[in-house]
Amino acid sequence: MPPVAAVATMADDLEPQSLKKLVLRSLKRTYEFFDSQQKIDAIVRDPTSRAIRQSVKIRDEYQVVRHLPPPLPAGQAGKDPAQPAGAGAPAAAGAGAPGAGGSLPSLAAVVEQAASQPQGGLGGPPSAAGVAGNAGGGAAGAAAGPAPGASSAIVLASSSNSQGALVPLTAPGAAAAAAPSNAVTVADRYKPSAAIIRRLPSKWPKPEWHPPWKNYRVISGHMGWVRSVAFEPGNEWFCTGSADRTIKIWELATGKLKLTLTGHIEQIRGLAVSPKYPYMFSAGDDKLVKCWDLEYNKVIRSYHGHLSGVYCLALHPMLDVLLTGGRDSVCRVWDVRTKAQIFALSGHDNTVCSVIAQATDPQVITGSHDTTVKLWDLAAGKAMSTLTYHKKSVRALAKHPFEKTFVSASADNIKKYKLPKGEFLHNMLSQQRTIINTADVNEDNVLASGGDNGSIWFWDWKSGHNFQQTQTIVQPGSLDSEAGIYAMGFDVTGKRLVTCEADKTIKMWKEDENATPETHPVNFRPPKDMRRF
Repeated sequence: MPPVAAVATMADDLEPQSLKKLVLRSLKRTYEFFDSQQKIDAIVRDPTSRAIRQSVKIRDEYQVVRHLPPPLPAGQAGKDPAQPAGAGAPAAAGAGAPGAGGSLPSLAAVVEQAASQPQGGLGGPPSAAGVAGNAGGGAAGAAAGPAPGASSAIVLASSSNSQGALVPLTAPGAAAAAAPSNAVTVADRYKPSAAIIRRLPSKWPKPEWHPPWKNYRVISGHMGWVRSVAFEPGNEWFCTGSADRTIKIWELATGKLKLTLTGHIEQIRGLAVSPKYPYMFSAGDDKLVKCWDLEYNKVIRSYHGHLSGVYCLALHPMLDVLLTGGRDSVCRVWDVRTKAQIFALSGHDNTVCSVIAQATDPQVITGSHDTTVKLWDLAAGKAMSTLTYHKKSVRALAKHPFEKTFVSASADNIKKYKLPKGEFLHNMLSQQRTIINTADVNEDNVLASGGDNGSIWFWDWKSGHNFQQTQTIVQPGSLDSEAGIYAMGFDVTGKRLVTCEADKTIKMWKEDENATPETHPVNFRPPKDMRRF
């Protein structure tokens, strides 16, 4: 065995050599990497391919203004361009008649020529000159480009043009050209031609001031999770359904228990009170949908048809129609009187966990665990459209009391839509970052959303600004994990909020009367570069 000193000497001799090899290997790899990049760049910079790319880009960018109307005859050059009698783009004041210099080539011909002759090196300026020359109406302008001092940029017209058309901009000494009859309007500014049409900046609405909400009453009485709530149209009492399989009716003013109804054999997930008849409807995990006569406090009808638990329930505001959605991925439409199933609205791929009904089309809106929201035509029993903006389960829907808008709440975001087509408007400006089980909105444009972690957030409806974040407090003896909000609802006046929670309590909230805009100012910053989806 060699001595230790000999081993150290051998290590000193080997280390510089191995280090040198490593450096050379690294240099070789670096050279090969960048040399291959240079070869790729050389292929991209080929003049033929560059000319093809430029011609394709010209054709794509000028597609919006590709087909322009023919120029006016010489006799109509001084007429008002707003005349409806086939008036196209008027001729410029200093331009010659089209017949004097030959027919004017259209922009379509120029673009086609650019696409068919890729080696000609046609770029943006020649085509832009062709656009300006064609809009001016002179053949010489089409051949030689814009007049000296003129600009071929396309900008928004002056305020006298009510349509917001796009016209060529000319210098003060150059010939003035009017807007063509098929000029691009502001409605087309979202079409993919970013080089021509400049997207106008949007002004975000300033939020209204709302007083903060505070908890003023805690009601205990249920022996299980409280899963649903509904208000009587007269605003005298409200009912709650629970996992203890009972429905309890409470006095709204005092919070006292008035009545307990039993009949379900599983937890009750949906409740609704009829504004026409003394009826209350309930739905639960036992696949049952029941109609209660509140004059006798008994079940008078049961609606059979669901194949699994029923998760949501809604009444049509005008028709005697009941809507239920459940774990069988179907929203069922029932005739209240005959107990007959009118439609089975199928199309979702997972549990239908939220449903709302309205008097005008779409009369039924459903949200599902398959992350979609569907708008239904109730007369035909078919889906009108499917909204696929969410990435997580849509567990809550809320419609504004008088606006044609609604929101869908999911773990990823709360999104606002416009009816009747379901056009996406915007996201709420903050993320609650929890599973949102329920949401509701009142006539004061206050949206409330409840999360699985016990958070209750209040939003301004129009701007999407979150003006208050509060956390529920579990009752003594409960775990902190039992702070979930399962259901909530504003009363008929919109001044009181009732939340149903996992700690087996019902909490009531109201606005703080002592709050002012000075004590609770609006801390709002307009969004910048906001994601639209």
